[in-house]
Amino acid sequence: MTLHSLHFFLSQPQQTFYQREIMYETGLFLQTAQRKLQNLIRLGILIRRETKPRVYYQVNSTSPWFRPLREIFESIGRE
Repeated sequence: MTLHSLHFFLSQPQQTFYQREIMYETGLFLQTAQRKLQNLIRLGILIRRETKPRVYYQVNSTSPWFRPLREIFESIGRE
């Protein structure tokens, strides 16, 4: 995912998003979004949850990547 996409998730860590919402907010096409989301899940950065008929994604705040990534984006936002 792009930096914008990571920031989208990290700036709202308690929020869950469904796939179409992520596509709209990040400007990614469906297949690209699915591939990028799958990569973030594999890294443990995101959690995937299915409820019919939607698939939801949320930041995994217990991931070892969560705090360092969030600190990076917070420091960028302050500059």
